Amino acid sequence: MAHPSQSWGLLATPKRELDCTQSAVSQHVKRLERETGVSLLERLPRGVAPTAAGRILCDAAAEGIAGLDRALRRLGDLVHGDGGSVRIATGGTTVRHFMADAVVAFRRRYPKVSLEFQTESSSRGCFDALLASDLDLAWITMGAPVRGIEQRPVVDLPWVLAVRAGDPLAARSRIDVSDLADVRLVRLPPNSTSGGRLDAAFAELGIRTGSDTSVADWDTALLLAELGLGHAVVPALPGLPVPGDSGPLRLVPVPALPPLSVGWAIRRWDALPPLARAFADTVARQLR
Repeated sequence: MAHPSQSWGLLATPKRELDCTQSAVSQHVKRLERETGVSLLERLPRGVAPTAAGRILCDAAAEGIAGLDRALRRLGDLVHGDGGSVRIATGGTTVRHFMADAVVAFRRRYPKVSLEFQTESSSRGCFDALLASDLDLAWITMGAPVRGIEQRPVVDLPWVLAVRAGDPLAARSRIDVSDLADVRLVRLPPNSTSGGRLDAAFAELGIRTGSDTSVADWDTALLLAELGLGHAVVPALPGLPVPGDSGPLRLVPVPALPPLSVGWAIRRWDALPPLARAFADTVARQLR
């Protein structure tokens, strides 16, 4: 059987350019409708118009075989109603800090939908995975434009200094960046967008910091600070103690540092499957 791209490629091209008869085009449409199990065209008194499923295939035709494979999976989701899957690329700590409540709320609303998470070590890795596979969404630190990717900010995270209770800096109500001069900080992942953004902010403010330790993720930096094994400047992640709380870990705001913007990366928001958009919106609502 021919790949659907061979048929939809004909349908996405004006009939006069194909040198095909109306009957031949109609046969291609009927074959695609049989193979996908959905209606692709709505028959009107004065011609036809694409259905939602038809628009999915038409948009995917421009992306070639990979785009059509993704579109066919989305059509399967339409056929199965509330069933289907949403595939998300995330960093190592993303689900815990940004999506835990959203996952619970989404599963209550869509109990038959499968949420599939793929862990990547950096925003760059998330971009690459999104472009190379059939992932729907990627949670990233907002960065420079990437060809073929749309970035949608969801929340801005202020920076805080994580220190152990009893440290001289723990009693401060705020930290000036000058207080961090020559402080040996736990270094955030060197290949991460957040680590690069923090280093650039320090450089722009003329602050020089040292580092004895480099970690793989934010949670490890927080743990080392809580154990008194270092100071860490990290984003104020959802679910962390608020500044001023009692406990072994203190989080002191560093207001001079520009907030870190995080959110969704998508190939095309207007072509996102309904279930994937519902999950993205659920995460945004929970965080806001």
